[in-house]
Amino acid sequence: MLCLTRLCKSYGKIVAVDDLSLELRSGEVFGLLGPNGAGKTTTVAMAMGLLKPDSGSVRIGDVGSPDAASVRAMIGVAPQALALYDDLTGTENLQLFGRLQGMSRESLRKRVAWSLAFAGLTERASDRVKTYSGGMKRRLNLAAAVVHDPPVLLLDEPTVGVDPQSRHAIFKGIEKLRDDGRTIIYTTHYIEEAQRLCDRVGILDHGRLLALGTVEQLIADYGGKSVVSAETADGAIRIETDEPMAEIARVQQKRDVRSIRMDRPDLERVFLNLTGRHLRD
Repeated sequence: MLCLTRLCKSYGKIVAVDDLSLELRSGEVFGLLGPNGAGKTTTVAMAMGLLKPDSGSVRIGDVGSPDAASVRAMIGVAPQALALYDDLTGTENLQLFGRLQGMSRESLRKRVAWSLAFAGLTERASDRVKTYSGGMKRRLNLAAAVVHDPPVLLLDEPTVGVDPQSRHAIFKGIEKLRDDGRTIIYTTHYIEEAQRLCDRVGILDHGRLLALGTVEQLIADYGGKSVVSAETADGAIRIETDEPMAEIARVQQKRDVRSIRMDRPDLERVFLNLTGRHLRD
């Protein structure tokens, strides 16, 4: 449904995206993870046709490149920086974005009502956006991306700065969109979000794709061993093992154990193993 082929983009001497190829299937949430400056937002900008690659191509289904307005209409975008008009109401924001997509009056009326309900904002539809909380604005930002019913969605950090209730509502909405057959690129810094939502994950750094697969595949390939940590009468011990339960039993049999803990590899450890542990600014 979305095919990125050998995309490259540089800003002067800085290579933002370096020979990136991806193919996304219909009904898939694809997580794009990477540190600050890894190239995630540049990739999303090229996928939506907002930014022209130096080389390579983007194709939406069998239709063509998002360079064409008719193809861009198949894409919905929820950018990291909120794309809303504070002095308009929730309804007016959605009507504006729908009209920009060329929607007919009757179709727009139904989709605005659907989008407001989808975002849990029906009761606040007539209020100006400047009166909304941060979580409400994030949900309206997502509603604006889906008001024209696009088959492809590009969601760039869609839960930045929201409360747990709004984050949960956004998760449920994304899961519903996936179940309805949408193809979704989901960029995030929150590893637990990718682990929960994404069917596959790509890890990007310095513009290059370091790894690609399901969460389970990535953990198996790059997560390393489980770690058993214990406090005993003789001091602390730390054991890396492929058989953590057997190791726990062995430690408890042979030592005076005061506390014991097992840490299995997860997507966060995969991310750090691949991209390093030094700070990125």
